[in-house]
Amino acid sequence: MSASSRADGRLPNQLRPIRFQNNIAPHAAGSTLIEWGNTRVICAVTVDEAVPRWMKDQKVSGGWISAEYSMLPYSTLDRKARDISKLKLDGRSQEIQRLIGRSLRAVIDLERLGPRTLWIDCDVLQADGGTRTASITGAYVALGLAFRKLEAEGKITASPLSAGVAAVSVGVFEQRPLLDLNYLEDRDAAVDMNLVMNSHGQFIELQAAGEEATFSDTELANLLTLGRAGIQQLLVMQQAAIGL
Repeated sequence: MSASSRADGRLPNQLRPIRFQNNIAPHAAGSTLIEWGNTRVICAVTVDEAVPRWMKDQKVSGGWISAEYSMLPYSTLDRKARDISKLKLDGRSQEIQRLIGRSLRAVIDLERLGPRTLWIDCDVLQADGGTRTASITGAYVALGLAFRKLEAEGKITASPLSAGVAAVSVGVFEQRPLLDLNYLEDRDAAVDMNLVMNSHGQFIELQAAGEEATFSDTELANLLTLGRAGIQQLLVMQQAAIGL
C-alpha cells in the first residue's frame, strides 16, 4: 500500500467506485440506484400533472421540482427510527432534501418543464458517508431518464435540463486534503466540505466547516481543486448512465 493511500486503499484524490443501476423503480418516470462505495441510494422521479398551490396563488408560470430524502432504518449500524415515529421530519433530513431541490432547480428550465411538479425521492439504503452528495448526483441521472420518457410521451418538446449537476465531499483528515470522504474520514475530519457544481464549472452550493478547527486560504484552495476534479469525473459518469 502506498504511503499516500488511505485506509481503504484509495489515493487522496481518488473517488470511491461508483455505479448506476437504472430503472430500479419501474413505476417511476425515471430512477436509479447509485452505489458510491458502500453508500447506496435509490433516486426516483414521479410526475404530478399539477403545480403547488403557492404557484397558482402567486400566478407563477412553469413547473416545479421538489425533493424528499430519507434514511431507511437499516441504513446505518444502529437502527434509525423513521420520521413518522417521531411525528416530525428530522432536521438533518429536511436540510438535505432542500439542498437536493435547490441543486436540481439550478439546472432546470422550469418554464420548459410546463405546469407540472416532479418529485424526487432519495432513499438511503446504506450509509457510509456522502449520502447527500450521492443523492444529488443520482437524482440528476433519474431526472435525465424521466425527461427522456416525458419527451417520448410528447409531454415536453425538449429536455428542460440546461446543464449537468453533481456533488462531492472533500475534507482535511489527518492533516491531508482528501476527496470523497467515507464515514470514518467524515466523522473525524478536521474540515468537512460539500460541493455542488454544474457542468459549466460554476458553484451551486458550498457547505464547509471546521470541526473544532480552522482552515487557511491554501487549504481551502486545495480542497476546491480536489472537488472540481471529482465533479468532472462524476459528470462524465452521469452522462454515460443516462446514455447521452
